[in-house]
Amino acid sequence: MGYVLILLLAALGVFLMSSVRVVRQGYVYTIERFGRFTKSADPGLHIITPFIDRVGHKINMMEQVLDIPGQEIITKDNAMVGVDAVVFFQVLEAGKAAYEVSGLHPAIMALTTTNLRTVMGSMDLDETLSKRDEINARLLSVVDHATSPWGVKITRVEIKDIRPPMDISEAMARQMKAERLKRAEILEAEGDRASRILRAEGEKQSAILSAEGKREAAFRDAEARERAAEAEARATQMVSDAIAQSGNAAINYFIAQEYTKAVGKFATSPNAKTILFPVEATQLIGSLGGIGELVREAVKPGDVTTPVPSATASAPVSRTRAQSTVPHTGRSS
Repeated sequence: MGYVLILLLAALGVFLMSSVRVVRQGYVYTIERFGRFTKSADPGLHIITPFIDRVGHKINMMEQVLDIPGQEIITKDNAMVGVDAVVFFQVLEAGKAAYEVSGLHPAIMALTTTNLRTVMGSMDLDETLSKRDEINARLLSVVDHATSPWGVKITRVEIKDIRPPMDISEAMARQMKAERLKRAEILEAEGDRASRILRAEGEKQSAILSAEGKREAAFRDAEARERAAEAEARATQMVSDAIAQSGNAAINYFIAQEYTKAVGKFATSPNAKTILFPVEATQLIGSLGGIGELVREAVKPGDVTTPVPSATASAPVSRTRAQSTVPHTGRSS
């Protein structure tokens, strides 16, 4: 009797344990009754009928990453390239993902691979290398549309790597080098052109300013010569008037004045120790006498002026100085 009770309790425990199911977060379980899908069990505690209901599939509802292995693809211009891709997807309906397709991951991989060949096969090599965003967008649209009946949402399709052949890679490297050298030469030529233009502009401005300066200097010089000529003309006119009024006395006066200035320059020379007059000293004395006579003639009678010494009065002094200054040359005065 006791053994039977123990067996009944054990059977009851097994029955209760088989009727309780706990679904983890991020998963959804499909419940089958006699092999037919009846409902989806969300995360949490669920009670099912033992021996009648059972868990069919455990579907991962989190976003998943599917790595597409490398593929050898022939482009539109017959270039063989290796391509690696990756697909991000998420199951939205557990029942469709479990029963609408057999093997969800292999199906998505095969679908992505075939469409990758189709999309990249319709492009040239340069387009495949430069238009990755366009390839990703086209693949996403095609694969997402194809997997929507499976209750799957394709969130992203990314091309990880595109590997062109070695010879094409070398040709592309040479092309890139030539293009960069071309750009460098163009930039250098443009810089030299700009430098020459700026230098020419500077020389032009310098020539203009120099010409303007020369023109201004010539104008100033001509104006100065004109002023000097006017002054010389006035002086000449005054001298002519003086000569016309006084006759030879005025001429003697100007000659004696210039002669005296010349003798004074000889006397102030730092290197002259002995002065040799080129003419007789009496000629200078006679000129000085003529100056005195000119002054006396210019003075009116009745004017109170300082008496001017006559030539005869100053002659002995001047002769004495001349004799003391002029060295003996063997000629008698």
